[in-house]
Amino acid sequence: MSDQKEKPKTYTDEEVSAKIREHGLSEWYLEDGWLRRKFSTDGWPTTLMLVNAIGFLCEAAYHHADLSVTWAKVWVKLKTHSAGGITDLDFALAREIEDLALWRPDPGGPLEGTPNPFVKRP
Repeated sequence: MSDQKEKPKTYTDEEVSAKIREHGLSEWYLEDGWLRRKFSTDGWPTTLMLVNAIGFLCEAAYHHADLSVTWAKVWVKLKTHSAGGITDLDFALAREIEDLALWRPDPGGPLEGTPNPFVKRP
């Protein structure tokens, strides 16, 4: 019996498109073998907070995204390097990133929420 874990299933381009829809990740897309998403923010401080929040999720998941960062934008790229493609790990992490980045307090709840544009919704 081997101690090595079996590689997770990788998805074809067509399967990735279906999985994007299945997971409700409408702003995510497949490009050059990566699951990608661009987030727009209201400026540098929010961009840095988003990068750190994504970093926290990635480290907690032990599955790491590639990030590109500019003044008011963060590009996220996901792929499972050890499997050589996009796997369920990438979709699960994309879902967590999406939920975290776009989370806002419930209207009428005790948390008021920022009056700033923050991370912009599509």
